[in-house]
Amino acid sequence: MTDIEDIIKETLEELLKRLEIEYSRITVEKDEDESYKINVESENPSILIGYHGLNVQAIQHILKVLCWKKTENNMYNIFLDIDNYRKRQEENVIALAERKIESVRQNGRPQHLPPMSAYFRRQIHTLCMNTGYEDIETLSQGEDDRRHIIIKLKN
Repeated sequence: MTDIEDIIKETLEELLKRLEIEYSRITVEKDEDESYKINVESENPSILIGYHGLNVQAIQHILKVLCWKKTENNMYNIFLDIDNYRKRQEENVIALAERKIESVRQNGRPQHLPPMSAYFRRQIHTLCMNTGYEDIETLSQGEDDRRHIIIKLKN
């Protein structure tokens, strides 16, 4: 583990201890783009996840601020997951986008996805930049928590 990975893990352990939340394991993985993916395994993940993932988002934000302060560096990002909840969500969002892409290709009409976080919108935009999607265009529309993606054929 790198120094930053150690700091992230130690900071999260201390944060969970102060919140009196039990967990069985914390894993930290570094991505190639200077971001860190953390997964917390817990016997009671619903407390950490919260309603529609609000708790995990809040804990992630606090963890990020604490780690940036400790490392005096904010040039990396932190993505917190609980029992791979966000990973499963991401897989579901990508599957939905792929179904909508097929629909666009079959009937030519733009497809609107439901509102989602900036993280998931970015995943879909990135997906549609890959090989095999040259005929597809994505754009984000709406404000705040109603921001969503429209998938359409390129003109």
